[in-house]
Amino acid sequence: MANSPQAKKRARQGEKRRTHNASLRSLVRTNIKKVNAAISSGNAEQAQAAYASAVPVLDSLADKGIIHKNKAARHKSRLNAQVRALSA
Repeated sequence: MANSPQAKKRARQGEKRRTHNASLRSLVRTNIKKVNAAISSGNAEQAQAAYASAVPVLDSLADKGIIHKNKAARHKSRLNAQVRALSA
């Protein structure tokens, strides 16, 4: 348990950051699910639009360090391959 004022403040800040980062990670998962849903429906235009909206979210969170940059690159690569295969 935090006893000093500094430790108490750091605990408050850590909890605030944890909840904020959790909501951002949820945003990433939601965007990925939207792309996957569009791919599974077979709509190439909708899938391309969902992919285009998911890429900036992945990039920005990778830049902030919320998710690892390689994880963002992996998701973008796999989703893009599926979208291209759908439109081909």
